[in-house]
Amino acid sequence: MERQKAMLEEADRERFDFRDRDQSSFKTDKGLTPEIVTEISKMKNEPEWMLQHRLRSLEIYNRLPMPDWGPSLDELHMDDIVAYVRPNTDMKSDWNQVPGYIKDTFERLGIPQAEQKSLAGVGAQYDSEVVYHNIRDELSKQGVIYTDMETAVREHEDIVRKLFMKLVPPEEHKFVALHGAVWSGGSFVYVPEGVHLDFPLQSYFRLNAAGAGQFEHTLIVVEKGASVHFIEGCSAPGYNMLNLHAGCVELYVREGATLRYSTIENWSKNMMNLNTKRAVVEKNGTIEWISGTFGSHVTMLYPSSILKGEGARSTFTGISFSGKGQNLDTGTKVVHAAPNTYSTIHSRSISKDGGIAVYRSTVEILPQAVGSKSSAVCESLMMDSDSRSDTIPSLDIRTDESDVGHEAKVGRISDEAVFYLMARGLTEQEARAMIVRGFVEPISRELPLEYAVEMNRLINIELEGTIG
Repeated sequence: MERQKAMLEEADRERFDFRDRDQSSFKTDKGLTPEIVTEISKMKNEPEWMLQHRLRSLEIYNRLPMPDWGPSLDELHMDDIVAYVRPNTDMKSDWNQVPGYIKDTFERLGIPQAEQKSLAGVGAQYDSEVVYHNIRDELSKQGVIYTDMETAVREHEDIVRKLFMKLVPPEEHKFVALHGAVWSGGSFVYVPEGVHLDFPLQSYFRLNAAGAGQFEHTLIVVEKGASVHFIEGCSAPGYNMLNLHAGCVELYVREGATLRYSTIENWSKNMMNLNTKRAVVEKNGTIEWISGTFGSHVTMLYPSSILKGEGARSTFTGISFSGKGQNLDTGTKVVHAAPNTYSTIHSRSISKDGGIAVYRSTVEILPQAVGSKSSAVCESLMMDSDSRSDTIPSLDIRTDESDVGHEAKVGRISDEAVFYLMARGLTEQEARAMIVRGFVEPISRELPLEYAVEMNRLINIELEGTIG
């Protein structure tokens, strides 16, 4: 009995599902019009080129059709979504100056403690704006820039204007066009040539307002021979109406540079999560994706790598967990566009209580990418016969001088393994939970300790009702 109580306490979702009273200082009207887009731009005091970018993106959004593949998005109506919610504070660099209710929110999520213990810098976004940003002084002295995107547009325009939504153009699909029209908040990171950050940078995104959208933009440039680990966390309380997340991430990894990009997404189950992430990697550079996808009603998320320079590398390690009423459509894409490039994909998904987990991957090896290698392994675990898991790989190989492998496993939890553990004194529920934790272990060991703990906590939450 004591053990049951301890497990349920550990799985308490209150840490993530609490909500604050709406104290925003400004909201746009629901829906999407040129007037709303212009209003957002003027509030941010943006240069004219950014306003024109927003208006052009809106035109593209109105022109493009809804996706005709993947999960149904019929429940999503932009006329019901508030595109911009401004908290009642501007950005602070002193944690003590952040309004109390926002500070309490992030303290309950453990953000300040993480900064004090193991981070080189941290940013915290609440609804549509970044409310706190800070970076260690010694990194600033080395030329590292870590700030919110609005500040970057104004103060680092020479870098931002050349790169903003060039890797993920608005024409690509309807929701990245939407992002281009109403983006707000996010992070800008610039690591100069040869600089190595020993501790990660972290941005945390919290959406509090009911019926709102969050559209943060992240732009990271890691110059020649430099390295950085960037961690991104997301969460939102649950409401009985849809929220929308349509962020955009653009990563530039220069020659010989290394970027590790770790994400734990933990959205409430009324969230439509339609995020877009892409990296371009130059000669002998490395991008490492670590991705944990939890929560949301519908997710469509496929981090992509373009291996542009000879010897460039990409690794993707991801886990998703889909429960009742959830449809998580995830995966990754790699384009080998230069000789002797290398990619590995390792994806795992769990589904239970009728949840749907779909894995899609695309590996393209272009004619010039001779000597390239790619290996993909995806494994899906279904906890019951009501759940569904699909694996949809795509391989497009344009040269015989390459080495490509793909392996997929889809199956229900093993009755023999459960029986084996029960024979050693565990209940059936404990045995199933132990098997799930073993299944996700290859992913959690790639995360920083604090995030591995959080991921295990999220697994426990998702297994509530399964754990005895």
